[in-house]
Amino acid sequence: MTRSLFEGITQAHTAIRPQVPVTPLERSSALSARLGCEVLLKCEHLQPTGSFKVRGATNKIRLLGADARRAGVFTASTGNHGQAVARAGALAGVPVTVFVAASTARSKMDAIRRLGAELAIIDGNPLNAELAARRLATEQGKTYVAPYNDPDVMAGQGTLGVELSEQAPQLDAVFVSVGGGGLIGGVGTALEHLSPNTRVVGVWPENSPCLLRALEAGRLFDVPEYPTLSDGTAGGIEPGSITFPICQSVIDERIAVSEAEIAAAMRAVAASDHWIVEGAAGVALAGLTKVASAWQGRRVAVVLCGRNIALETFLGAIG
Repeated sequence: MTRSLFEGITQAHTAIRPQVPVTPLERSSALSARLGCEVLLKCEHLQPTGSFKVRGATNKIRLLGADARRAGVFTASTGNHGQAVARAGALAGVPVTVFVAASTARSKMDAIRRLGAELAIIDGNPLNAELAARRLATEQGKTYVAPYNDPDVMAGQGTLGVELSEQAPQLDAVFVSVGGGGLIGGVGTALEHLSPNTRVVGVWPENSPCLLRALEAGRLFDVPEYPTLSDGTAGGIEPGSITFPICQSVIDERIAVSEAEIAAAMRAVAASDHWIVEGAAGVALAGLTKVASAWQGRRVAVVLCGRNIALETFLGAIG
């Protein structure tokens, strides 16, 4: 499975340009000094919609046939994926409807609308929105653009791994926050083929460990969820998701972090590099911070996966 996914990643790496830029990989001198290893920050928060999700969404939309483009697409999102699909659809002239849980941050709903998509608000959790969107897309003959459970979306996310291999050929590890597994599955697949000595470290918020618990148990099942700063990774995993076996194959290490550790990491990025990042980005840095002693003197990357957070939420977290 990873071989065919890798072929899709290599094709997407050139095909999604120039709509999706190559993001910088910046060395943080302050974090490097503090943690005792060379810390490289992969700046996905600088993407046009403020997160890595623009990669997978752009790749999926570019691969649609003429009939599917005319019919329009449905998707589901906690915010970032919806913005990414809305942007990709607007650029390609494809109508987009985004299904969101009622609990989705109002700022993210507003951002989706500004990009020209319609919103469908669903009661319940993010997985309820995913299941409703997929069901209605099938009933109405539209394409469903999954936030993670789709090989074309995963291939787009995997282009980040290709960039890492080009920007830092001697990379010891990469720390990635994990929700549904699309990002780490794609990045891990790319690095498995291009930089096999790079360790792929998945990091979860303790309050939303769905895929982590599934990997530990060897099967997908319902896991209790609690509120988390990392709303970009929150929510259950769609039954039968293709990300599960891929993540089983490519994730080398797993870490869970507390809400206090996430907030401290968000504050650290603001203090050291003067960037506002969302909770999911804080998760990845919190993971490195927790195990930094194991990486002394080595070269590691942290994926700052997004910046889309309400100012009040950010200020409350770092305060």
